[in-house]
Amino acid sequence: MNKVIVGISASLALLTTPIVHGKNVIFFLGDGMGVSTITAARIYAGQQQGNPGEEYNLAFDHFDNVALVKTYNTDSQVPDSAGTITAIMSGQKTRIGVVGVDASVARDDCAAALKGSLPSIAELAEQGGLRTGLVSTARITHATPAGAYAHSPNRNWEDSASIPQQAVAAGCKDIAQQLLDTPYGDGPEVILGGGRAQFLPNTVADPEYPSKTGKRNDGANLIDEWLSRVPGREYVWNRQDFLALMEKRAGSTDTERQFMGLFEPSHMQFEADRANDPAGEPSLLEMTQFALAEMQKSDQGYFLLIEAGRIDHAHHGSNARRALVDTVAMSEAVQWAVDNVDLEETLILVTADHSHTMTISGYPRRGNPILGLVESQPGKPIKDATGLPYTTLSYANGGGYRKRRLDLSKVDTTALDYQQLGTVPMYAETHAGEDVAAFAVGVNADKVRGVMEQSALFEVMRGALFDSND
Repeated sequence: MNKVIVGISASLALLTTPIVHGKNVIFFLGDGMGVSTITAARIYAGQQQGNPGEEYNLAFDHFDNVALVKTYNTDSQVPDSAGTITAIMSGQKTRIGVVGVDASVARDDCAAALKGSLPSIAELAEQGGLRTGLVSTARITHATPAGAYAHSPNRNWEDSASIPQQAVAAGCKDIAQQLLDTPYGDGPEVILGGGRAQFLPNTVADPEYPSKTGKRNDGANLIDEWLSRVPGREYVWNRQDFLALMEKRAGSTDTERQFMGLFEPSHMQFEADRANDPAGEPSLLEMTQFALAEMQKSDQGYFLLIEAGRIDHAHHGSNARRALVDTVAMSEAVQWAVDNVDLEETLILVTADHSHTMTISGYPRRGNPILGLVESQPGKPIKDATGLPYTTLSYANGGGYRKRRLDLSKVDTTALDYQQLGTVPMYAETHAGEDVAAFAVGVNADKVRGVMEQSALFEVMRGALFDSND
C-alpha cells in the first residue's frame, strides 16, 4: 500500500530515514516475561508433554543471539510498560507512565508532550514505505501497542473519557484517536487485539456484551470512522468472522486492504480461558498467522509488533498458571514465525519489557510439577520452618499474601485460579527490576549480545529494517 507522508508535526519531523526498500522485523514482546517466567514456562510446557520439563526448550531458546537487557526508566528503578516500550521503540529511555515522549515530559504535561514526542520504529517504517502491523492480547490502546503510534504524557489517556478536558483543549489527543490520526499515510495494515470500548461511544452497546457500552464520552464511534476514512478497510470482532476473513484472504494477493479486529471490550481472554469466551476470539497464534500473511503480500518490507500482553496481568494477580500458559502460547507464535519467514531477510526479536517478582525456589526434585508442592520424592513434600509444605513458585509480594499460612497439602496448587503465596501484602503483585532476556535470530541478530540498555534494541531493529549504508 502506497504511503503518503502528511501532516507531520514539528516534533515528528525528526524522522530522517529515507524511503528505501526495507527488510523485515517481527518484534515479539512478552509483557512481564522475566527470566523466571521463561524458565517456569519451559518446564510447564515440557511437563504438559509428559516429560520432566527442565530439558524442554521454548521456540526462542534455540536462538543463538541472547542478551541481558537493563529495564530501568529514567526516574524509576523498577519500570512500567509505557516507559520500557518507549525505550525499545524510540531508542530513548524515558519516565515511568509516559509513552512515546522523551524524559523531559512530566506525567500529565500535555504541552511538554506536544514538544517532546519521539518517533517510533513503527513510524519510521511507515515513513519509509514499509508495511506495519500491531497484534496484542491486551487492549490495542494499552502501553505496549500504543508505543508503536501514540505520544502521550499519560499511558492511561486511552479514550476521550480518560483524558482531561484541559489536555484536549491544549491539543493532546487520547490514544485511541491517535491510532486513527497517524501522520503517516493511512496507518497500520493490520490491527488486532482487545479494547473495543476505547473506540465506541458510551451510548453504544457492545456487540458481545449488550449490558456494556463503549467508554468514549465525545460521541465518536472510532470503528466506524476508521472504516470510512479509507476504502477497502475491514473490521471483525469475533473469531467466526476472523476465521472467515483468514480464509478469504488466504489466496488473495491484493495489498490494498487494511484490517482491524477488536475482540473484547477490554483485554482479550487469557489463553487458558479463551475457549469459554461467549463469542469466541482468535488465539495469539492465529492472529500472528493472519498478520504475517498480510505483511508478506508485498515485497516492501514490514514491521510487525506482536505482544503477549496478558502474561503481565496474570502475574499481577499472583496467578502463575495463567502466566505460564500465555508464555507457551507466545512461544508457539514465535515458532510459526521462524518456520514461515526467510531469516536472510527478516529479524525476529523476542524480549520482555520488564520482569515480575515470581521466584523458583525450594530444592524441588527433578521433574517436580512446576505448579505443585516442593517434594524430595513423589508424594513426599518438603516442609518449611513452620512444618508446612510450600510451592516451587511464589511471589515476593502481591495478593497471595496470607497472615496465617494455609496447609497446602489440602489445596490444589495447580488449579487455574490458585494464587501463589506472596511475602509482602499488596493489592496487586508488582513488576520487578532485574534484567530481562532478549533473543534474536535473522538479519542483524548478532547485535543482540552481552548486557544491553533497553533502548539499544531500537537500533538493532532499525538496522535490520533499512540497509546498513542508508
